[in-house]
Amino acid sequence: MAIIVNLDVMLAKRKMSLSELSERVGLTLANLSVLKTGKAKAIRFSTLNTICAVLNCQPGDILEYQQEHKV
Repeated sequence: MAIIVNLDVMLAKRKMSLSELSERVGLTLANLSVLKTGKAKAIRFSTLNTICAVLNCQPGDILEYQQEHKV
């Protein structure tokens, strides 16, 4: 997929664990783990908004687009 999720990078920058983010955002650890590993198919804007508020960052700090290389 061309969208890269950099949630682990932001968590490291903020010195926050995934479980702490889970508690503060109100999402299950399993759902955040799916997002963090890039296996999520979608994210709600309200969820992205809350994650950005908790991590004090911009959506672009978490999500990145990389063009796929065609073989």
